[in-house]
Amino acid sequence: MLTQHTVNRLNEMRLFGMAQAFRQQLEQPCLSDLSFEERFGLLVDHEWTTRQSRLLERLLKKAKLRLPACLEDLDYRPQRGIDPSVMARLSTCSWLERHQNILICGPTGVGKAYLACAFGNTACRHGFSTRYYRVSRLLGDLFAARGDGSYASLLNRLQKIDLLILDDWGLNTYTSKESREILEVVEDRSQRCSTIIASQIPIEHWHECIADPTLADAILEQPEKNDKMNT
Repeated sequence: MLTQHTVNRLNEMRLFGMAQAFRQQLEQPCLSDLSFEERFGLLVDHEWTTRQSRLLERLLKKAKLRLPACLEDLDYRPQRGIDPSVMARLSTCSWLERHQNILICGPTGVGKAYLACAFGNTACRHGFSTRYYRVSRLLGDLFAARGDGSYASLLNRLQKIDLLILDDWGLNTYTSKESREILEVVEDRSQRCSTIIASQIPIEHWHECIADPTLADAILEQPEKNDKMNT
């Protein structure tokens, strides 16, 4: 009776992992040889692991990554031009803590989206909020938000995301209206959060994707340091 009361109290306090571990301990007589401190430590460890798993599940769900990619599965064949030492450095996510950006360029079909999503997966595993967008979809959501009155709310959410992934940059030339929308997002996040931009257009030609040269300068103004990759 006392045991069930303890489990109920743990669940009421939303300590679901600890409640599960407590029941498992009761079903394993061999654990009775452990000290109270050791058994309690196992309960705490299980609760921590459970919470981390739930957090990762929530972050990945909200990220809406296009592909189930991870850095550990990257193809490092020489012709791909991916430096393993660079990837090892970026996998620590210290660039996210410094609010730096990653620019990924390469022709269609070489795996830019996979690499971007792999970085997104790693960011989630490190506890950073992430959101994947194709640029055309982001513009669509921004225009729709202007129409239904949720524009300010959407900008606020985008500003708070630790890592914003913008895929398929430059597939079309952006009009002045589209460019202003992109500028709103970029300016809100500048020096505060990190962004990954994936494009089949070489970086030196990115200005040509924006019809208004003044807006192009404002949008493409980058922080002092970025990691650039060609795949």
